[in-house]
Amino acid sequence: MVRGQSGELRTLARLLLSSIGIYGLISYVVGQRTREIGIRIALGAQRSTVLWLMLGEGMKMAMTGVVLGIVAAAGLTRLMSQLIYGVSAADPVTFAGVIIVLTTVAFAACYVPAHRSMHIDPVVALRYE
Repeated sequence: MVRGQSGELRTLARLLLSSIGIYGLISYVVGQRTREIGIRIALGAQRSTVLWLMLGEGMKMAMTGVVLGIVAAAGLTRLMSQLIYGVSAADPVTFAGVIIVLTTVAFAACYVPAHRSMHIDPVVALRYE
C-alpha cells in the first residue's frame, strides 16, 4: 500500500468512528427523552412541533461541536500537517466534507429516535422507564 493510501484509510476510519460516536451519543440523549415526548403529546402538543423541538436541540449540540472542532482544527494545523498525507492541513474541501458528513449524521441521530417516539402511544411513553 502506498503511504498516501494508508493515511487516507486512517482518515476515513477516524471519520467513521466519529460518525458512530456522534450517532450513538445524540440518539441516546434523544431516546432518553421518550417520557418527555409522551407528556408533551399527552398534553396536546402537535407531534410535528415536538419533533422539530427535538431536532432543534440536537442540531444545536451538533453545531456547537462543529464550531469547537473548526476552532480546534484551525489551532492545530501545524500538528495536523504532520499526521495527514496528500492533503494540506487547511484544505477547505476536506473541512467542508467532514462538516457535511458529521452534521448529516447528527441530524439522522436526532431524527430517527424522535420520529420513533412520535408514534408511541402517550400512555406507553409515560410508563417508559
